[in-house]
Amino acid sequence: MTGADRTDFVHGQMTGDLRGAPTPGLVPCAFLNVRGQIEQFARAYRRPDDIYLHLDAGQAAPLAARLRRYIIFDQVELEDVSDTLRSVHVWDQAAPGWDEAGAAAQQWTLGDSLVLGGRVDRSGRPGVDLHYLARDEAAVLAELGGEERPLSDLDALRIVAGIPDIHRDALTGTLPQEVGLDVRGPLPAISYRKGCYVGQEIMARIEARGQTRFHLARVVGEGVPSHAEIRQGEKVVGQTGLSSGPHALARLRRELEDGAAVNVGAAVEVGGVTAHVQLLGHD
Repeated sequence: MTGADRTDFVHGQMTGDLRGAPTPGLVPCAFLNVRGQIEQFARAYRRPDDIYLHLDAGQAAPLAARLRRYIIFDQVELEDVSDTLRSVHVWDQAAPGWDEAGAAAQQWTLGDSLVLGGRVDRSGRPGVDLHYLARDEAAVLAELGGEERPLSDLDALRIVAGIPDIHRDALTGTLPQEVGLDVRGPLPAISYRKGCYVGQEIMARIEARGQTRFHLARVVGEGVPSHAEIRQGEKVVGQTGLSSGPHALARLRRELEDGAAVNVGAAVEVGGVTAHVQLLGHD
C-alpha cells in the first residue's frame, strides 16, 4: 500500500494502532465487520515509503477488495504482491543479520537480497517472519542454511503454546476477544484508544462489559479432530481449531445456559472423542 494517505487510511480500518507505531514498525491487527467479527487477521509493517500487510495464504485478495470499497478521495494505491514476495519463519530469531535486541521490524541485506523481518511468536518463543522477493528465494534460503521444516511442526508448537492462527484455526467470524486477540491475550491485536474503525463500537462495549461469552482454551484427547463441535452433555459449548496430535485450540463457552462453568479439567466430547479442557495461562 502506497500513497500519501496510506497510514491514516489503514489506521481507520484496523484494530491495531498503526499511527502509534515506529517506522519501521510492526502491528498485529484484525479487520472487522460492523458486528465486530473478524474478517481478516494481518500483520501491518509500517515502512518509510509503504505499508505491507502480511496475511495467510489466499487472504490478500479478499482484504484488498474490502479496502478498495472504502477508498473515496484517499490518496492510496493497493497492490497484491502474493506472487511477488515469499515468506518463511525463522525460529528463535536465528536469521543472519537480525538484531535480537533491535526493533520489532527490521530491514537489511541478506547476501545480495533485501529482506524485511518481523519479530513474531509462532511457537512459544519469538522468531522472525522473513519476507523477500520470490526471485531471490533460492539465494535467501541458501543464506539461511539448515533444514526447512513443514508447517505442521510449527502448528504443533503453537497449539501447545496456546497461540491461535485465525485463518488455519477457522476463527474468522468470531469476536477478537473470544479467540486471544485482546490486549492480555496470546496474540494481542486491539487498541482501545486508537479511535474509530469498522466494528469499533462493539469493541468499546465489550471493553466496558469486561468479558465475552466465549474464550480461547485448549482441549486434549487422543485423536481429537480439527474444526469439530465440542459438546458437554447435550449442549454445544464450542468448536476446535486445527488439531495436532492430542491437542487442539478451541473457542469455548465460559458458562453454560444453566450458569455452570466449563471448568479446567472438565470432560467434553469432540467429534465422538472424549477430551479435557486445559488452562492456557493467558486468560
